[in-house]
Amino acid sequence: MSNEARIRRIADGDWDGIVAMESRAYADLGLSEGRAALESRVRVSPTTCCALDLGPRLAGYLLALPYPMFRYPDLDRTEKFAFPSRNLHLHDLVIAEGFRRRGLAQRLLHHLTTVARSHGYEQISLVAVAGSETFWSARGFAGHEGVVPPGSYGPGAVYMTRAVPGDRTGKPELTGALPRGSSSQKELG
Repeated sequence: MSNEARIRRIADGDWDGIVAMESRAYADLGLSEGRAALESRVRVSPTTCCALDLGPRLAGYLLALPYPMFRYPDLDRTEKFAFPSRNLHLHDLVIAEGFRRRGLAQRLLHHLTTVARSHGYEQISLVAVAGSETFWSARGFAGHEGVVPPGSYGPGAVYMTRAVPGDRTGKPELTGALPRGSSSQKELG
């Protein structure tokens, strides 16, 4: 059995595993969103969301979508369209419990940074929850004191950003990204 890590697009068959991982990570904190909200975030930006397999098992996932600077998804709502923005919001990154502390989160973040750079995004934002600000600070993200996420993100949530580094060699591990310079909102039915 191979333990090779592979990053790929999220497939329909991944949702039970993603929802279970998300629930285990966030339900006790009151932050679990539910399947419809998670699926909607992938639907509006499938090329900036990915799954991570370790051998034959789903070991993690990452959800990111274009969002205006200093704004973030409402945890109680589904997304209807992708915003025209040069900011890519990292909404969720979860590694399954049995696969943590192996550098897999860093691998997903590196992949996202490469995708962001290749599509012309200028920065990546996120909301650090449940005391994760230190984790994200160590990866180059800085907090913005004037931006206070709502209570639905939990106590002490911190809005953070990081510039997308300049062009370097290296291509994302996935293909089929949103076109560079896309500026129209796509309404989803």
